[in-house]
Amino acid sequence: QAKFLSQDQINEFKECFSLYDKKQKGKIKASDLLAVMRCLGASPTPGEVQRHLHLHKIDRNAELDFSTFLNIMYRQMKQEEPEREILMALSMIDRQKKGVITVSELRAKLTRLGEKLSEEEGILQFKDSSNAPS
Repeated sequence: QAKFLSQDQINEFKECFSLYDKKQKGKIKASDLLAVMRCLGASPTPGEVQRHLHLHKIDRNAELDFSTFLNIMYRQMKQEEPEREILMALSMIDRQKKGVITVSELRAKLTRLGEKLSEEEGILQFKDSSNAPS
């Protein structure tokens, strides 16, 4: 899977990985995986990180090497294709297929499903929008 990453991506990943490779052994602690991934712009949830570790049979207290890290990053990047993910989620809410959903519907989904947002975070999502509730 890592063979599908560009050399620039691999170099960038290596640079950030190295910051967390405190012992200079080519490994990072599994407990640092979330931070390293976020350092590179990925936005995995703690649950997703656990699934990545489980898939590679890595205990939360163990370490992982750079090759494994590349595979995890590749999987995460494929999973985070935001446009497709957002359109899929919105189409599930838009049952009449009108291409619109109400702000209250969207707020309800943001505050009650998945990685739940607080009411305040849900409102902040709309602050920059001209259709924002006041």
